[in-house]
Amino acid sequence: MTRRYLITGGAGFIGSAVVRRLIETTGHEVLVVDKLTYAGNLESLAPVASDPRYRFARADIADAAAMRRLFSEFSPDVVMHLAAESHVDRSIDGPGEFIQTNIVGTFVLLQAAMELWRGLPAARRADFRFHHVSTDEVFGSLGPTGRFDEQTAYQPNSPYSASKAGSDHLVRAWHHTYGLPTLITNCSNNYGPYQFPEKLIALTIINALEGRKLPVYGRGDNVRDWLHVDDHAEALLLAAREGSVGESYAIGGHNERANIDVVRAICRIVDRLAPDATIGPREQLIEFVVDRPGHDLRYAIDAAKIARELGWTPRHSFETGLEQTVQWYLNNHSWWTRVRSGAYRGERLGLPV
Repeated sequence: MTRRYLITGGAGFIGSAVVRRLIETTGHEVLVVDKLTYAGNLESLAPVASDPRYRFARADIADAAAMRRLFSEFSPDVVMHLAAESHVDRSIDGPGEFIQTNIVGTFVLLQAAMELWRGLPAARRADFRFHHVSTDEVFGSLGPTGRFDEQTAYQPNSPYSASKAGSDHLVRAWHHTYGLPTLITNCSNNYGPYQFPEKLIALTIINALEGRKLPVYGRGDNVRDWLHVDDHAEALLLAAREGSVGESYAIGGHNERANIDVVRAICRIVDRLAPDATIGPREQLIEFVVDRPGHDLRYAIDAAKIARELGWTPRHSFETGLEQTVQWYLNNHSWWTRVRSGAYRGERLGLPV
């Protein structure tokens, strides 16, 4: 059955991966709703933009009138909510935008979705889904052992993670109070093609290619579980289609790595794929910098539930996924040079005040 998907934040890194996969592998229709802030890039949707099943609307999810109009005109069967301010350092510098987009925007979307859902015929009401895409950062920080799962208590430690925790709670409340058919996914750190170069892997690759310093917070011993964005997109579409209403699913890559090990791995791959005698070995570009305030030590996800109930496991190992990602940035120099000519050029954000 053909469905209509309304995808917020569809011009962003993860959102565009979902849209590309949806258009390329299904017969569904898609409306991308994106404000096109600094991290939104329509070039990330160029591979599918000419498809007649694709539509785009530039709009702010916190604009209630615009959301009601788009929901009424498009009448989606599935809402996949990925629009968010997502960078911890930026949330330290300017938390207000995170509260507005991540909490107020989610509230506005829930209200628009509920108004639409209540007016649908019985069969469409039963089939409707509101899928909220969130992060493992809402759970706080782990010690050297253990993993986050769907039962982990929330303990956000940054303005970003607190705003995402708030939005998760709103989605849960709208299901339990009003009956809106929602589900939530919480993912680990994503990497892959089309990532805006403020996150660790994309920034390190580009800086290494250009011979710039490679900043690493503290001593680089913070640990993250890395998930390839294409694996994540596959998991999100599966959860939206087959996940149980009212449930949450933790999505992880089974790839725990210390930040310094990630950076060194990138250096080795870049040296091999793009040797440069002028720059020399990229590891010599590593520079340890003052740590981020309140920097969580370790994240790791137990993704057993989504494997058991929906049959999803990641396809990429970290080694193959990282090499493919470096190769993509090598092959798409024009994409990231245009991105870096705009609002962000790799400067340090989130410094202690």
